[in-house]
Amino acid sequence: MSDQFEAVIGIEIHAQIAIKTKMFCTCSSDAFDHEPNINTCPICMGFPGQLPVINKEAVHKGIKAALALHCQIPAFSKFDRKNYFYPDLPKGFQISQFDQPVSMAGWLDIQVGGEKKKIRITRLHLEDDAGKLTHVDGATLCDYNRSGIALMEIVSEPDIKNSAEASAYAKAIQTVLRYVGSSEADMEKGMMRFDASVSIRKKGETILNPRAEIKNLNSFKSLESAIDYEIERQNFLYDEGKPLSNNITVGWNDDQQKTYFLRDKEGADDYRYFPEPDLPPLVVTPDFIDELKKQVPELPVEKQERYQNEWKISEAEALLLTSQIELARYFEEVVAATNDPKKAATFVTTILMSHLNRDGYGIHDTKITASLLGKLISAVNEGKVSMNLAKGEVFEAMYMDGKDPEVIMKEKGLVQMNDAGQLEEVCKKIIGENKQSVDDYLAGKQAALQFLVGKVMKETRGQANATMVQELLKKLVT
Repeated sequence: MSDQFEAVIGIEIHAQIAIKTKMFCTCSSDAFDHEPNINTCPICMGFPGQLPVINKEAVHKGIKAALALHCQIPAFSKFDRKNYFYPDLPKGFQISQFDQPVSMAGWLDIQVGGEKKKIRITRLHLEDDAGKLTHVDGATLCDYNRSGIALMEIVSEPDIKNSAEASAYAKAIQTVLRYVGSSEADMEKGMMRFDASVSIRKKGETILNPRAEIKNLNSFKSLESAIDYEIERQNFLYDEGKPLSNNITVGWNDDQQKTYFLRDKEGADDYRYFPEPDLPPLVVTPDFIDELKKQVPELPVEKQERYQNEWKISEAEALLLTSQIELARYFEEVVAATNDPKKAATFVTTILMSHLNRDGYGIHDTKITASLLGKLISAVNEGKVSMNLAKGEVFEAMYMDGKDPEVIMKEKGLVQMNDAGQLEEVCKKIIGENKQSVDDYLAGKQAALQFLVGKVMKETRGQANATMVQELLKKLVT
């Protein structure tokens, strides 16, 4: 993009609420990989005379997510009919929220390039989903299993400046929703998708120029690629003297890596919003909000700061450990078992996670419980096993079988040698076999001492206490 322009980006995130039934009926909300049109009923299909009923759990989980995003929760909110006519919308309207949503005015901190930035959130509101269209030769197939599934829509202010910030924001939202249990936010199952509104303006200006809304992006990669393309496209239009004259809606072609025009952007008047006549308003009390606040756990950014400030682990480790609530819980259990946050972070992030990533597993798949990993770290701290053996042979056996580390150490003869007399005999043997290295060390070559230490470790199959070996060698060769 030209240096004279800057991008102005807002994101709408649609996330499926983690409940078993749909927003306004009792049909199953499990729409992934099922036979088309089996999870439907007269209510979610919009048959005449059918009355919707608000799913209480959906409201609770929506408000809980809003609280985690620092939103204000009004005492009164209502549902509205948003009228439009698409084949995947059997009622001919969507039940959503317009002028009085369930929450408003929140914010979320993101980390980009080591810098923290606050993204304002306009609102989180509740609605039901449309169905799914599959285009085939000469026809379009409609699957209404998704129709009526409970959604939360999270609308940001246009505070985002580039695709990296957009992706960081979307990932942070996904993590928060998973932390509070409001959504699984699994994009492979269609549980989370994005609409990105992109415009550009000259640097220093504060006006909002006409924008292009990119619809239905279903991965972080497509979100970034679509934004980058649209920024460059609009920059080119400005250079040609043909900037956007009005708001438009565009799609994203992942194969061609480009956006394409769909229609002029609809406004509120086009949707002809009016209050949903079949649903009562939502009224929440301060006591109800206070009860939900108690259910909101410590959030990722708060954990990151605590890990760095109290436990002195690195920013990169803190970001990784808080990326999943299950991983954070596992790590904290290891810390509780060892009282050694730094070693716990090292074992979890660089050893355990590398194995899990290699095998395509998650933290819930490992055979090494937090308690067992804590025992291994404690064995290192107590001098029962060397760090190299703990990270290598002992860990590998634990990873394969989920065995107790002390059992593995005994079975494989890996218990660390700490007997000074025993180690001294081995050191004398190595000194006798490596006269040149001894002379080099006495001549001031420190590397020669490490060579001798390595020889002792090899002789003892890595079981010798390396610190004791180094001190004994220094004593014996002087």
